[in-house]
Amino acid sequence: MTIRLGVDIGGTFTDVVLETPEGWHSTKVLTTYAAPEDAIIDGMHQVARKAGIDLGAITQIIHGTTLATNALIERRGAKTALITTQGFRDVIEMRTESRFEQYDLNLKLPPPLLARNRRYTVTERMDARGEVLIPLDLAEVEALAETLRAAQYESVAVGFLHAYANDAHERQVAEVLAAKLPGVMVSLSSDVSPQMREYERFNTTIANAYIKPLMKSYLTRLKGRLADEGADCPVFLMHSGGGIMSLESAAEFPVRLVESGPAGGAIFAADIAARHGLSKVLSFDMGGTTAKICLIKNQAPKTARVFEVARTYRFKKGSGMPISIPVIDMVEIGAGGGSLAHVDAMNQIRVGPESAGSEPGPASYGRGGTRPAVTDADLVLGKLDPQNFAGGSIPLYREKSEAALDAAIGQTLDMDATEAAWGLAEVVDENMANAARVHAVENGEDLAGYTMIAFGGAAPLHAARLCEKLGVDRCLVPQGAGVGSAIGFLRAPFSFEANRSVFMRLSAFDAGAVTALFEEMTEEATRFVRSCDATSDILADHRVYMRYAGQGWEIPVSLTAEEAANPDQNRFKELFEEAYVSLFGRAVAGMEVEITVWSVNARTAQTTRPGLDPGPRGAAPTTDHPTRTLFDPALGKPTDAAVIPRDALTEAQGPALITEDETTVVVPASRAVRVLEDGTLDVFAKETRP
Repeated sequence: MTIRLGVDIGGTFTDVVLETPEGWHSTKVLTTYAAPEDAIIDGMHQVARKAGIDLGAITQIIHGTTLATNALIERRGAKTALITTQGFRDVIEMRTESRFEQYDLNLKLPPPLLARNRRYTVTERMDARGEVLIPLDLAEVEALAETLRAAQYESVAVGFLHAYANDAHERQVAEVLAAKLPGVMVSLSSDVSPQMREYERFNTTIANAYIKPLMKSYLTRLKGRLADEGADCPVFLMHSGGGIMSLESAAEFPVRLVESGPAGGAIFAADIAARHGLSKVLSFDMGGTTAKICLIKNQAPKTARVFEVARTYRFKKGSGMPISIPVIDMVEIGAGGGSLAHVDAMNQIRVGPESAGSEPGPASYGRGGTRPAVTDADLVLGKLDPQNFAGGSIPLYREKSEAALDAAIGQTLDMDATEAAWGLAEVVDENMANAARVHAVENGEDLAGYTMIAFGGAAPLHAARLCEKLGVDRCLVPQGAGVGSAIGFLRAPFSFEANRSVFMRLSAFDAGAVTALFEEMTEEATRFVRSCDATSDILADHRVYMRYAGQGWEIPVSLTAEEAANPDQNRFKELFEEAYVSLFGRAVAGMEVEITVWSVNARTAQTTRPGLDPGPRGAAPTTDHPTRTLFDPALGKPTDAAVIPRDALTEAQGPALITEDETTVVVPASRAVRVLEDGTLDVFAKETRP
């Protein structure tokens, strides 16, 4: 009998889901920052009691965490050094020399993760083909090791020019460091991110080294605590690419855990899309600290090779720390239940990215918070029941929310508490809607015809209003929406993506070399997956990144297994032009085409999981339920909304509030809601009834 536990540590709540052959149980507990494992243990005991099982019966734990991301954002990693090629010490400070805000004369670039006095160089040089131009001076490396020992570094990143083409020099340095500094952790760019573009590669390797001691300590501590509590079973980690990796691999490559929680949410939405046969889905995940928006086409989330952590300038692309690893492509903004609001110098309401988190939390929590958060606005607008928030485990205090809204917004803008809450909610909803529009445009998509899937504790409160703003007619809120990312962990495959940067022009296409390259990467990726799962069938997805000669960036081109096994120059060009036209509207005739990066993603085949229990059905009409005053921003006035428990709903007209322990689904006057066969709520525009 398989009993699996999914755990998602967020900025405000830690979500825990226990899945058994009979169904699943879930809970939300406040995240414990000082010792994140405490919240996991608490939640694990709660769901085990609900299921009536001993902790020893759990056979597998899948975990996702924001710890890696937070350590990078807050810059509280280990004392780390970089060893790089002579002459390239300042690559991570020079960046790409692009300005993310053209007209800001006082533009400040974010500081690099390592100051200049922590960046060291040695004599060596490879060319782009991997041929040695200057041999590595081992005596110089040995002398440098003594310098690093004297400075008491905990971790070292090694990034040499063109190491993706030939890693020999990096391996030699690793051998010297292992002999001279046995207690120091080492990260090689050829292991962490074997791809071209030294700025992104060096930065990713430094980030891995920077958080490696912290994450290794946490994962070891967590494994021990779980065993002490009786849950002595395999622990796996969700990685940013949407798959599962072993605890040992996660400890070695913790940078792959960045965005692991949001990746679980995208997998959850893709699973729901597959169940309902939807080919165009907008995944909307809103928790306590951030909101994540992802496009899912043909039941698979869009992926990318580079993304940014800790954007410092209004979430502008280019203002953050680039991490070059396989990742589910999404936009993430500081808009969650705990996001704090203020009035700026131009008397405009601003929301986020600063968050109240769980300590002290929004003002309504009564835990010492005095500034208004999105949750405070939701409470004052009638979206939340102060007595039944988080299943009644966290009482909310409306008077504290009103006082915070009045102090921060009302007194400055001459508004009462309801107007201030309305303004706050509209700003945060418009921020999210604008992020969704921009993300769609950047990916060449029109949101018309898309279906939204909303999950996370706060998303069902805001999803219908987002749909109104975006012109999206339909929104699905699945069962377990409040803990969607944790459920997504239990739906994810074991997977690993192998990448190689091998430059090849189509005019010099070498089919034999391509076949050998794909075979090598397939073997590497499959071996990694087999270390986690020894029995399941393994599938492989092949992809190349291509561009016209002279362009700075590539676009992904997917290949079938047949096209990868029997590579054909003409077919590669056809596929590239199809993808290029899809993104940019037309191909460029007569231009040379280049391939820069090759990728193989090995993953276990999806297995059938227990369906979500649709629960009992009631046929009581809406008028038989109590009502609560709900402010409808589209109408600009309060309305009387029916309050209906989710397990008593079959169909209702808005305005209505569909309640459950972990969230509330707001159905405004423009929408209606019905229950689908698997228990999913279908919230749709009244004039477009399915």
